[in-house]
Amino acid sequence: MRKRAVLTTALFLGTAFSGMPMSSHAQDKKQQQNEPKSRQNLIREVRHQLVLLPYYSVFDNLAFRVEGDTVILEGQVVRPTLKSDAENVVKNIEGIGRVVNNIEVLPPSPMDDQIRRAVYRTIFGDPALSRYSESAVPSIHIIVKNGNVTLVGVVDSEADKNLVNLRVNGIPNVFSVKNELAVTPSK
Repeated sequence: MRKRAVLTTALFLGTAFSGMPMSSHAQDKKQQQNEPKSRQNLIREVRHQLVLLPYYSVFDNLAFRVEGDTVILEGQVVRPTLKSDAENVVKNIEGIGRVVNNIEVLPPSPMDDQIRRAVYRTIFGDPALSRYSESAVPSIHIIVKNGNVTLVGVVDSEADKNLVNLRVNGIPNVFSVKNELAVTPSK
């Protein structure tokens, strides 16, 4: 309700300055046509800028929400610089008024680094799963914190999701595995 009032006010002010009268019904119709497309473009641009970050890797998880002109960054990263880089690139996108950076920097740990490498080799070394490593930023992300593994991303089938889970659960020194992989809907 509040969002609609803000947009209606913005449309009203825009028409007042342009000198062209616009009825309330026409304002509502124009709002419905423009808002989703501009919001979709904003979401697409935020996603694009985050994926292009130079140190974003398979061991990081960057997520975000758009609420009005505010972007809320979430996820986990291995390098503290990636947290600040993500905030800086999003801040410079046209249409973004504010950025809330809730990205967690994972604690440095040689044991976690060893687990990351083992999980990576286990997943992407498996012939049935190796296709997920072929893009610049693989669709499966491996988050390790204090020996606990969280898998996020997208796979093609429920069988792949289960196979990843099975393989990672067999790795030594892993305390728990949380499988948050999403299955893309079949076409």
